Amino acid sequence: MKNKIALEEHFAIESTIDDSRVYARSEVWETLRRNLLDMEQQRLEQMDQWGTEFSILSLNSPAVQGITDPKRAIDVAQRANDLLAEKISRHPTRFGGFAALPMQDPEAAARELERCVAHLGFHGFLVNGFSQVDYGEGVVYYDAPQFSGFWATVAALGKPFYMHPRDPLSGREPIYDGVPWLTGPTWAFAVETSIHALRLMASGLFDRHPGLQMILGHFGEGIPFNVWRIDHILRKGRRGMPCEREIGDYLRDNVYITTSGNFRTPTLLSTMLEVGSDRIMYSVDYPFEKHEDAARWFDHCEISEADRQKIGRGNARKLFDLA
Repeated sequence: MKNKIALEEHFAIESTIDDSRVYARSEVWETLRRNLLDMEQQRLEQMDQWGTEFSILSLNSPAVQGITDPKRAIDVAQRANDLLAEKISRHPTRFGGFAALPMQDPEAAARELERCVAHLGFHGFLVNGFSQVDYGEGVVYYDAPQFSGFWATVAALGKPFYMHPRDPLSGREPIYDGVPWLTGPTWAFAVETSIHALRLMASGLFDRHPGLQMILGHFGEGIPFNVWRIDHILRKGRRGMPCEREIGDYLRDNVYITTSGNFRTPTLLSTMLEVGSDRIMYSVDYPFEKHEDAARWFDHCEISEADRQKIGRGNARKLFDLA
C-alpha cells in the first residue's frame, strides 16, 4: 500500500531529547537521537520507501508532561509547536502536527491548543499521560475537576486527542522496583495509559462532550481485549461511577485505535471484531519502531483490501478532514 497515513510519529527538540535516552540501548542511542531530531531528511526517505504518504508528528515522551514548573512547561510546549509548524510549512503535503500542551496549567493548555489549531493548522493534540506538578511526586490526571474548562475548549474545536504513554513515577509504583525490563513499552506503558483512558471514559467526559474523540495506540493499550470483562464486572455494581453508559459504548463511539508498535495480525483481527475496522488506523511509532517492520506486516496482512484501505488511509482522512 503506497499512500498510508501514520499518526503516532515522534520528534524531539534539544530540551526534550534526553527524555528518550532510557528507551534505547547504549549502542543504538545515537541513531535514535539523530532520527528524533532530524524531522526531514531520513524521515521523508523512510516514508517514501515504505509507502507512508502523510505523517502527523508529535513530541517525544514525557517531554512537557514531565516538567514540574508550569512556566517552563508552557515555554517548551510553545517552542516545540513553533518548530513543528515551521517543518510542516516546508512539507505541507507530507506532515501534520499534534500540539504539545502544558497540562500542568489547564487554562494555558487550552490557549495553546487554540493557537495551534487556529494559527498553526494542527490536527489536534497529543499528551504523554499524566503531568507532573511542582510538589514532591505530585501528578495530575485529566479527569480532575480543574480540566472541565479545558475539555470544553477541546470539544468546541472539534479536534481529536491522542493519549500517549509514559512510565509511572517509580516512587508511586514500587511494583516495578528491580524489574526495569517490565517498564516502558514492554508493559508499564500499556498499564498506565489504559488506566488513564478508563478514568476518562468512566468520568462522564464523553457524556458531557459526546463528539469528543480519543486515540489510543498499540491496539488500544489492551482495553479492547478486556472490555467485556470490565463491563461484565461493572454491571454487578458500578460503585458510584459517574458515566451514563458502559465502557464498551465509549470504546466503540469515542475511541480510535492505532496499530503503532504492535504489528501482529491476530491482534488486529481481534480488535476489528471488537470495535470494527472503521475505528482502527495505521501508525508506526517512528523512530522507536521501523517503517519497514510496520509496512511489511500491514501491506500483506490477511484482511480485505477494503479494510486495508480504511485502516491504512481512509479512517484518518475522515477523522482529520484531510484532502
